[in-house]
Amino acid sequence: MVSRVIPVDDFDLVIFGGTGDLARRKILPGLYRRFCAGQMPETARIIGAARSEHDTEEFRQLVRDAIREFSTKNTCDEGQIGAFLERLDYVQVDARGSDGWDALKEMMRDGVVKAYYFSVAPSLFGDIAERLQSYGIADESARIVVEKPFGRDLDSAKKLNADLAKHFDETQIYRIDHYLGKETVQNLMAVRFGNILFEPLWNSQYVDHIQITVAETVGVGGRGEYYDRSGAMRDMVQNHLMQLLCLIAMEPPSRFDPDAVRDEKLKVIRALEPVDHHSIVRGQYEATATEPSYREDAGDPRSTTESFIALRCMISNWRWAGTPFFLRTGKKLKARTSEIAVMFKDAPHSIFGEEAGRHANVLSIRLQPNEGMTLKVTIKEPGPGGMRLVDVPLDMSFAEALGDDAEEITDAYERLIMDVIRGNQTLFMRGDEVEAAWAWTDPLIESWEKRGDMPKAYEAYSSGPEEAAMMLHREGRRWREIKE
Repeated sequence: MVSRVIPVDDFDLVIFGGTGDLARRKILPGLYRRFCAGQMPETARIIGAARSEHDTEEFRQLVRDAIREFSTKNTCDEGQIGAFLERLDYVQVDARGSDGWDALKEMMRDGVVKAYYFSVAPSLFGDIAERLQSYGIADESARIVVEKPFGRDLDSAKKLNADLAKHFDETQIYRIDHYLGKETVQNLMAVRFGNILFEPLWNSQYVDHIQITVAETVGVGGRGEYYDRSGAMRDMVQNHLMQLLCLIAMEPPSRFDPDAVRDEKLKVIRALEPVDHHSIVRGQYEATATEPSYREDAGDPRSTTESFIALRCMISNWRWAGTPFFLRTGKKLKARTSEIAVMFKDAPHSIFGEEAGRHANVLSIRLQPNEGMTLKVTIKEPGPGGMRLVDVPLDMSFAEALGDDAEEITDAYERLIMDVIRGNQTLFMRGDEVEAAWAWTDPLIESWEKRGDMPKAYEAYSSGPEEAAMMLHREGRRWREIKE
């Protein structure tokens, strides 16, 4: 199976924060792989912009080192790396001053797609947007890409949206969430809306509950100070898990169109019921013999910030009334995995008797690692001795299904950047969507802050606090095991 590469229009892409960690780890290696795939026009250009005192050759060397360190592809030789680096320029700019902006304007070409990637702190978004307009660098066809966090509460999100809206139309703003660029997330929409098999069962009549898990084995480490100001709720639930919830729960859009898809996602967020404190479990990882605790990583021995959170959510609409959605995410858990599990109800009546046991179908969508999908079905156990039922998986991992082509699965950032150049906003969040997510999240945070709730301690490299397991046990359910 050979994937079809669709070229994009000629473009100038400016990466503000071009020497930063995200640019080195993801953005620039991703663009390099798109170049290797033949998707980048011959005259396309990438311009790094930052405060650092570099010339173009020094920037190119930085990018060469980043490609060698972070690109997993082995399809490009040194000659191709050199050809890619020829596309790169660099300009030193002051985001809050006047230095460098005239030089950047002189670099930009007419008649090509102009895109500006804000790989910088959100506090600089408004300053950069204002200077792009005041110096005449961006026109009404330009596109800007902004990274999360999109505020830390509803008020700051509204201010951030307003700052951007002063200079750019909503159709020009691309709020990036890399989870939406993952191959399996997009396949979720294909499975739901491209197969008659699933859609009739995708409702509260047949689905018992849905679990969404994003587990990490790493702690907060060097991000401790930043993370302690946000926590798992702001860092993961309000954006990544919320987006996965929307895609799994939304109604079929009328067409695969950016606003049609985002309209349906917004309806899901607005239909979320408030969550009471009995349906929230927050946790902090403890120290091991060789590794520090969360509070030690955060540098605050009295921190009440959560490194783990589990929620029981309900959606008030006809499709999902009565079906709980369980969300959990945490640091220093037993395995690195991201999974959506649709847990179907038991058959209403078993003709095989009690000795056959109770069995239910499960559709598991794995986002990482080993991207793929598994449908657990019930069959007869082979051999004589009566009707003994067992559950077996119908497994589709990309590595097995695509063979050698699995190596060519596009990284999320690669896909999303190319969508920016194409002008396709389907996989990007709209401003009202961001604000609706904060409007639901803020009261949850305020409620535990007012009560003075302390996060529950949990053992590092476990499944999280025991209280999270009890939350499901109280209603006769259990979390799926966290495993690679």
